[in-house]
Order: sequence, then C-alpha cells, then structure tokens
Amino acid sequence: MANGVNKVILIGNLGKDPESQTFDSGVKKTSFSLATTEEYKDKEGNRVKQTEWHNIVLWRGLADVAEKYLNKGNQIFLEGKIKTRSWEDKDGNKRYTTEIVGDNMTMLGGGRKQQNGDSPQEATTDTPATEVEDDLPF
Repeated sequence: MANGVNKVILIGNLGKDPESQTFDSGVKKTSFSLATTEEYKDKEGNRVKQTEWHNIVLWRGLADVAEKYLNKGNQIFLEGKIKTRSWEDKDGNKRYTTEIVGDNMTMLGGGRKQQNGDSPQEATTDTPATEVEDDLPF
C-alpha cells in the first residue's frame, strides 16, 4: 500500500517568461509562475473570478522545452508534485517556498517556433510520448 500521494494537475497561463539556469553539472532548471483561475457565483449570484499563482520548476529536458517554446501568457497543462524547500536569507532568517515540480507538460496554446517550424505539444521528463491513433472508435 502507498504511503501517500503527491500529485498536482494544473491548467493555467504563464505569468512571466520562463527563466533558466544551467548548473556546473550541466543540469538545466527552468522556472516561471503559472496562474490558474476559477470562476463561480457568490451568494448574490455575481460571477467571481479567483486567481491562484503557482511557482513552477522544471528540470533537464522539460526545462529545455519550456525555455524554447513557452512565453508569458501561454496556456499549459502541467502534472507534477508539490515540494517545499527552505534556506537562510542574507540576514540569517529561515525562509520557505512551495513550488510545483513538473514532470509532464502539454502546451495548449501557441508557443515559440523552432527555426525549422516544429513546435512540440507534449513533453515529459521520464515517459516517452505516445502516438495518437487516427481511427477513433466513436
């Protein structure tokens, strides 16, 4: 039996262009903010929009894809897990941040184009993309 489940699924829009850094080991990290918006009616029947902001972190190949193809405003589908990390700031205070570490991403809107015109729509860190069958059973 599993000890627990840490799974996040988000559909939202990038709040800023991705920022990438490559470490001495050659590993790439790309991060950006993602906005998810819910809409509901309040007690008086007025439509209310509520936006939640998420800090997204992508590593290695997925970080490369985000750096090449994503821009502020793009809509994506993201799967990942919640991670909280801590560090000490310059004044010695312990600080915390909660991030979504993505492991699967699908671009839902237009992104940057490669020079050859290709624009991948789905990327994962570990799982190869599966082909979609043309003859659907319905």
